[in-house]
Amino acid sequence: MTDLRTQAEEIHEQFSDQLDLSVEDVQERLETLVTEYKVPVDEARRSVTSTYLDEAGMERDELGGGGGNERVNAADVDAPEKWVDMTAKVVELWDPNSDAVAQVGLLGDETGTIKFTKWSKSDLPELEEGAVYDLRNVVTDEYQGRFSVKLNRTTVIEESDADLEVGDDDATVEGALVDIQSGSGLIKRCPEDDCTRVLQNGRCSEHGEAEGEFDLRIKGVLDDGEDVHEVIFDREATEEFTGITLEEAKEMAMDALDTTVVADKMRKETLGRYYRVTGPTFRRYVLADDVEELSGPVDAEETLIKARSI
Repeated sequence: MTDLRTQAEEIHEQFSDQLDLSVEDVQERLETLVTEYKVPVDEARRSVTSTYLDEAGMERDELGGGGGNERVNAADVDAPEKWVDMTAKVVELWDPNSDAVAQVGLLGDETGTIKFTKWSKSDLPELEEGAVYDLRNVVTDEYQGRFSVKLNRTTVIEESDADLEVGDDDATVEGALVDIQSGSGLIKRCPEDDCTRVLQNGRCSEHGEAEGEFDLRIKGVLDDGEDVHEVIFDREATEEFTGITLEEAKEMAMDALDTTVVADKMRKETLGRYYRVTGPTFRRYVLADDVEELSGPVDAEETLIKARSI
């Protein structure tokens, strides 16, 4: 990672007067993009530089950059912290749950849909449900396995006369739930704004030690006898699937002085049963939006052994 260290030092020098960050902070962001998301080094540097430009409240041409964004469809977004352009229809608008958010909802095109967030401080025009827009300089993001885009102060919004038919990007898988993987149950996420990383031993890989905010999720494995499918349940899907709310999960962990009791209870009540899961895909995962229990519970251990032998 010597090259990344050099890149990090150069980026740090550009922003050291505007932002409170260390060379290690910059290098960690670069390494996440390059090693975890397989982003080329040049693209990783451009993405990180663009992110710091936005955080510093600077225009991109202040560093001699600008332009050259890749134009993408909703289904093409597969890594965070990339600057892209896109044309999309506003499929649905939701009520923001924070004063920092001006608008939040769903954008769509022929390839599928993607969540968007428009920040209040961006001072951008209002998007209207059903309208099509050409969006330039939006930043990709990822939360709980789902990609999204963020509209910030550098985003350019132009309404388009084009009409887009929004495609369906959902997948449906079914089989016996044979495993609930580690990192499931009651977890803690980094409390920093725009950071949703799961804490490991009380540390965020980007922001260091943190108290964390509790959340629920399940990382499960379905086996249909021929193929194995990995599925992810976010908090809402986990609560509906297990009947355990976040507050109940916290009480269980407090009573036992152990957070693992939550995942253990989930395993006991769900493993070995057949389910049909529908939702968008993220790499090898299906993100559970709709779950239906099917008839015919099976021996989870026996099915898992069979699945691992395929």
